[in-house]
Amino acid sequence: MSRPTVSEHAFLGVSALVFVTGAAVTISRCAAMAAMGEVPMPGGWMLSATWTRMCGETWAEAAVSFLGMWIAMTAAMMLPSLLPMLWRYRHAVAGAAERRLGLLTALAGVGYFSVSAAFGMAVFLLGRALAAIEMAAPALAAAVPVAVGAVVLAAGALQFTAWKAHHLACCREAAGHGCMMPAGVLAAWRHGVRLGLHCGSCCAGLTAILLVVGIMDLRAMALVTMAITAERLAPAGERVARAIGGIIVATGLFLVAQAAGLC
Repeated sequence: MSRPTVSEHAFLGVSALVFVTGAAVTISRCAAMAAMGEVPMPGGWMLSATWTRMCGETWAEAAVSFLGMWIAMTAAMMLPSLLPMLWRYRHAVAGAAERRLGLLTALAGVGYFSVSAAFGMAVFLLGRALAAIEMAAPALAAAVPVAVGAVVLAAGALQFTAWKAHHLACCREAAGHGCMMPAGVLAAWRHGVRLGLHCGSCCAGLTAILLVVGIMDLRAMALVTMAITAERLAPAGERVARAIGGIIVATGLFLVAQAAGLC
């Protein structure tokens, strides 16, 4: 094996810095949200302060704040599985000098996280709208615990679908198996966007679980991160995804039964 180049050392160093920064910001935001408390809701559940507007805060300020938190959280959660894909991309770029290779890798990363940012903004709008509806309709809010169990159950079932298997295979094989890629700036950004779309689709169910269970719950984040990383990097990724799906389905059934008063 050849020794790592200066560019490769820089790539690993920057990746580690991004991961640590994302994790630190996420932990800090979780602590801040915990200090603010939650809103008790009909049905015995708590509405996170993430989905409520602070006193004097404009919608634009709330959106920017949420997006910053979302990108930091995504960086911490996705980098363990994204790093090997970017590493394979670096080795698949044809004819790029080391300095240019760093730029192309950065652009691929920007493309990836631009997809995440767009998804995060959609989550913000949907989350705020649902929170407003739940606060205005107590009967609907009381049904949320059952809905949470149903979402978890559906997310578990999604792990067994051909759709999930397709996107998981695309994530696992991105820029791999000796294929070469053009060393263009636009091609790098497009590759990152494709990675973001495939990875976002692949972990849609797991992300949905995080959103309904508690977006600012560090334990939930850690479990979802481990699940995403395991199914992307383990030798038998599809089997791992199905095993994770089985655990999630069982959890969803328990949550539905618990919310319905059956256990």
